Amino acid sequence: MTKNTLPAMARQRGASGLTMLVFVLFFGSLLALLIKLGPIYMDDLTIQEIFEGLDGTQGLAAMGPAEVRSVINKRLGVNNVRQLDANAITIDKDGQVVRIKVDYATSTNLFRNVDAVVSFNHEYEITGK
Repeated sequence: MTKNTLPAMARQRGASGLTMLVFVLFFGSLLALLIKLGPIYMDDLTIQEIFEGLDGTQGLAAMGPAEVRSVINKRLGVNNVRQLDANAITIDKDGQVVRIKVDYATSTNLFRNVDAVVSFNHEYEITGK
């Protein structure tokens, strides 16, 4: 059995250049994904807040589907949400209950010819006041 005579600090070498390059590329890729996909998810959170905020709207039970869509479009415009197509929103009214389904997908260019597609599907059931 051989005894290692080097002190502990002399045996430590650290990361190689290749290892550092792999770490930089990996974390750089994660950062690029966060920068590209983050705003899409932030807009979806805003859309969710808009529809959840409809629960407190006065006179929602008396409104027809077209009027509910108008209220939704106004709130989307105020919050600067431009990616949501009007055809992605389905509004059904059954007495005092308004059912809203939102199903949409959005894409963003990651780099060159690589795109990311993110799809969302939300359903809300709101009772009128």
